Amino acid sequence: MKRLPCFALAILFSLAIVAVAYADTSKLNLKVGEEIYACNCGESCPCMTLSRNPGKCTCGNAMIKAKVVKVEGDVAYLQAAGWEKPRPFKTVGKYACACGPDCKCDTISQNPGKCTCGNPMKEVK
Repeated sequence: MKRLPCFALAILFSLAIVAVAYADTSKLNLKVGEEIYACNCGESCPCMTLSRNPGKCTCGNAMIKAKVVKVEGDVAYLQAAGWEKPRPFKTVGKYACACGPDCKCDTISQNPGKCTCGNPMKEVK
């Protein structure tokens, strides 16, 4: 009977580690002054893809390096070369990179597709 509490604690500890490893990566915590890659299609594009790596957004176009100029709740306002004014991007994606904790691309999007590291994105639930 003495082994049961130890076994239960070991199971709970294991579950906590798994939960941390597969924590929700659909939120990008951005700070003013930080640089990020963003969809360059225009404000009417529904994908709103963001990534820490260069690459293509989920709508297939090349992303552009942008700077965070303002953050309000779950929206970051980004400024990039060629943009007349900052553009709002959601920092919580409906889809996120599914590569696991070792991947550092942190790609999120409002549309399904591939992340900038080339792997399929997963729907966030």
